[in-house]
Amino acid sequence: MKKFPPEEKFALCDQIRRAAVSITSNIAEGMGRVSEKDKLHFIEFAFGSLYETMSQIEIALDLEYINEEEYNDVENQVTQIARMLSGLRKTYLSRI
Repeated sequence: MKKFPPEEKFALCDQIRRAAVSITSNIAEGMGRVSEKDKLHFIEFAFGSLYETMSQIEIALDLEYINEEEYNDVENQVTQIARMLSGLRKTYLSRI
């Protein structure tokens, strides 16, 4: 995000940072819940934050704040995280 223009430091950069932090925060909050259904609910929130992050990365690409290679790196990481979240979701779905 160091390559983003100064006017984006507190706009798009901040949105990306908050969405990315929200992924792990939702997982943590869900794991603190007692019911499997509640845990699953927060995993779904984490998925939403993951896709929100990716959407903002796509905007950064469209605005040419990042290049295609950087975009692809993030996209690969998002795909890996989505797979892990999917596995976690399946675990809790099987317990309900």
